[in-house]
Amino acid sequence: MISNQIIKSSIEKLKEITKIDFSVRGTDGSVAASTQGSEDVDAATVRQFASSPADSQEVQGHHFFKVMGEEDQTEYILIARGAGEDVHMIGRICVSQLQDLVMAYRERFDKSNFIQNLLLDNLLLVDIYNRAKKLHIVSERSRVVFIIETRHEKDTESMEVLRNMFSDEEGHFITEVDEKSIILVQELEAGGDNYEDIEQTANSIRDTLNTEAMTDVRVAAGTIIHDISQVSRSYKEARMALNVGKIFYSAERVHMYNKLGIGRLIYQLPESLCRMFIKEVFTKQQPDTFDEETLQTINMFFDNSLNVSETARQLFVHRNTLVYRLEKLDKSTGLDIRKFDDALTFKIALMVESYLHYLDSTAS
Repeated sequence: MISNQIIKSSIEKLKEITKIDFSVRGTDGSVAASTQGSEDVDAATVRQFASSPADSQEVQGHHFFKVMGEEDQTEYILIARGAGEDVHMIGRICVSQLQDLVMAYRERFDKSNFIQNLLLDNLLLVDIYNRAKKLHIVSERSRVVFIIETRHEKDTESMEVLRNMFSDEEGHFITEVDEKSIILVQELEAGGDNYEDIEQTANSIRDTLNTEAMTDVRVAAGTIIHDISQVSRSYKEARMALNVGKIFYSAERVHMYNKLGIGRLIYQLPESLCRMFIKEVFTKQQPDTFDEETLQTINMFFDNSLNVSETARQLFVHRNTLVYRLEKLDKSTGLDIRKFDDALTFKIALMVESYLHYLDSTAS
């Protein structure tokens, strides 16, 4: 439903142009919005007009008009202060504008409701196509689902920035399914359904929100789908990408489902199997007992593809000092990460350990 703030903004602009005061009432007589000096009509008079068969009427020096919605139901009563043909004509013009506004917002609401149910897999297949046709949504289009996780609940500013970036008229849908996530279902242009473009769009969303809404967000994307009935699948993939990204790639702010790699595999493993693996790998020292220097050395060594010289340079230590640290790690864990097989085992084990920490934190 259209907000009272939108209605108030609309009639205030109309007053600036026409110099006439307006009041928009509910059919029960309650004030939805008004300009200054236009609230001197009592609720009983409004209710009486709303229940009458007349579309417009002049009462007590005011022109009353019905603003119609779907199925010829009265949505609002517009009251224009003043008498005469000029006021009547201006009132009818205002009614036309308000009716277009009501219908536009109702269509947006209906589409948003449809997309929400689609994302959450709440619709039967036959209902998906029937409702899509009724809402003039083309079923067979290439689309992808993005999840934008914001720091603040109900981030309306970020929502408006996204609406400016992705217009409904271009086939995009923006909605919410929880307090801290904004969902974008983007319709892709012909020939634009490749993951390089999608990742570029995700980075653009992050940069724009950072600049215009002054907020740091995480953006996750599912895979490309080619039918409206597959939207739920892309949404679930984007949700998994967001969760996996926060666990294993927390320094990054954009997470693509098709680039999750081994993190996605670990995320889907049973917890019992993960705990068993950690016990088998770290028989001497557990990774949560490593000091900060050891962890920094391990991460830098992996970031530099097991290159000892480059790692030593970036850590600002002598090569022999780094070799000493790696040998010390070998003695305490039984794994020599200078060897590829041991390095692979160690890297996977650290990721599994991160996953178990995530499970423990969400359970508490």
